[in-house]
Amino acid sequence: MKTSIAQALFHSYTYINYRKRVTDLLKEGKSSGNEQSEDLTHYSSLNETRMNRLDKTIKIDPAIAEQLQGLQNEYIWLVLAEGWCGDAAQLLPIMNKMALETDKIDLRVVFRDDNEDLMQHFLTNNARAIPKLIVIEKSTSELVGTWGPRPKEAAELIINYKKEHGVVDEKAKSDLQLWYLHDKGVTTQHEIMSLMVKDIASVVI
Repeated sequence: MKTSIAQALFHSYTYINYRKRVTDLLKEGKSSGNEQSEDLTHYSSLNETRMNRLDKTIKIDPAIAEQLQGLQNEYIWLVLAEGWCGDAAQLLPIMNKMALETDKIDLRVVFRDDNEDLMQHFLTNNARAIPKLIVIEKSTSELVGTWGPRPKEAAELIINYKKEHGVVDEKAKSDLQLWYLHDKGVTTQHEIMSLMVKDIASVVI
């Protein structure tokens, strides 16, 4: 696993460069990833607009900002994503804003389909679900924990919808986007920070 992480980091992007790569692909009429289709390119284009808006509007909870600024150790946040992924479009801007609150977090992004080996280590219910945040302590290269592909409440929304309707359709996706809109990134911030705080507490003990 450490080898997979190291290889992925070698080919990773900063948040800004990840955004640029997705934008450049869209200019060529393409989405990121191995599969190409009109639908995926359409989703990538929608996500581009969504991320531009979130980059401007996402606010970090003051309590979370204080915790981030109080981090003692340095971390790498390695995120598996793709430009067409609606959840990644909602969550990456939040992770970026959190990382900007402290000099202790180095946020790096990699494309899932370019990092199959890494993805296999971090499946969710045997699926290559993204985004997937992998938290690594910088000095030791030890895995602190993982988070994703969705906040717990958002994940339950989709699970319950699928149980009732037997499929995740456009209505389900619309409901999910509305959940993200109303939540304003607060749940994501707290869930990710709880992962960080647990690690800090264990180090102190």
